[in-house]
Amino acid sequence: MKVTVHGTGYVGLVTGACLAEAGNHVTCVDIDQGKVAMLERGEIPIYEPGLEAIVRRNHAAGRLLFTTDVAAGVHYGELQFIAVGTPKNEDGSADLRHVLAVATSIGEHLDGYKVIVDKSTVPVGTADRVRETVAGVLKKRGIDTPFDVVSNPEFLKEGAAVGDFMKPDRIIVGTDSPRATELLRQLYEPFSRNHDKLIVMDVRSAELTKYAANVMLATKISLMNELANIAERYGADVEQVRVGIGSDPRIGYSFIYPGCGYGGSCFPKDVHALIQSADEIGYRAELVEAVNSVNERQKGVLYRRIEKFFDGNLKGRTFALWGLAFKPNTDDMREAPSRVLMEALWAAGATVHAYDPQSMQETRRIYGDRKDLVLHASAEAALKGADALVVVTEWQEFRSPDFETIRRSLKAPVIFDGRNLYDPKLMAKQGFRYFGIGRGERLPV
Repeated sequence: MKVTVHGTGYVGLVTGACLAEAGNHVTCVDIDQGKVAMLERGEIPIYEPGLEAIVRRNHAAGRLLFTTDVAAGVHYGELQFIAVGTPKNEDGSADLRHVLAVATSIGEHLDGYKVIVDKSTVPVGTADRVRETVAGVLKKRGIDTPFDVVSNPEFLKEGAAVGDFMKPDRIIVGTDSPRATELLRQLYEPFSRNHDKLIVMDVRSAELTKYAANVMLATKISLMNELANIAERYGADVEQVRVGIGSDPRIGYSFIYPGCGYGGSCFPKDVHALIQSADEIGYRAELVEAVNSVNERQKGVLYRRIEKFFDGNLKGRTFALWGLAFKPNTDDMREAPSRVLMEALWAAGATVHAYDPQSMQETRRIYGDRKDLVLHASAEAALKGADALVVVTEWQEFRSPDFETIRRSLKAPVIFDGRNLYDPKLMAKQGFRYFGIGRGERLPV
């Protein structure tokens, strides 16, 4: 099939590359000439395991093309995917300017039947706005041509997006058009060979499904962090509690790992957007508001523990940070807990020595050169002379470190673990002062 994907960000590039990998012919359109030139050279602007090889292979095979020519893109694919960003407005709502700009461009060049597919995460009612925008442009052009607008939300986890696309749990399609349904079924048939994963529903239900999924997962994380903070005060170990409740099949083990808060491009934005969307229809989503407020508080938990341990005297101290990305297997630092921690430490007069396997360049882009931030080439190098180690992201290489090296490198054997990677009893045996999340050490949270 011939497919056009508007936008070569995280969702657009993964979508285009994976559809091409299945044998489709895909043209990815982006107005950023620099990004298109980079992709033409086989360079990937984001880190996502497995993506670079797929992009290069399908580009070399001629199945995956990149262009800034919007008109050519609209003419090319019978399926027109909108996969541009929907950043958060100041009031928390989703900014639809880029989505509607693409809709306008499609309307300006539409010359026959197309299925316009909303792949971006958008509020309920966006498909109606896209339809109205395209229809309005066609009316001005004096053209009467049929088209359908479909909601097809993505469910891609950063760090595992290629696998999620190639072997999806479900494929949500929101439409009342049999013609559009058949085209989407044909497109996704290679990704649901063992059983039919396509779930067809009305457009608004599909749009809400995406928000509902992310808010449900964010709720589990915030609830677990609340339980961790309660465990902290009781002297209980939340990791044992986690195993106890996770064994209940109604609860399960997914997304019940306590930590220093969630971040990234999806959960924070989608939680805010659902709160704002509900407010616009006269409903206060109090539980969703609580999910957000708990997470914002949790992002400060590491700093508060560090400040308490050092009796508020942080000026002139140095802290080693392991992990800067909001989660492993990505270089994304949007809404990352590491940023909250670093900025608080700097405000207190401390210096940060940091290491992350993938986010060093992104950190430099965000913060530039500053004397109170030193980026190291290895986790071990970041330790030397630090007053304490702070684990912020649960990268695999941090899970089983050389604790003797850590102890020798630090000024004092102190570890603040924001992801509960280590066993408190083992840490005590090795002479560390160890502070996890909800592990029974009674420090204020």
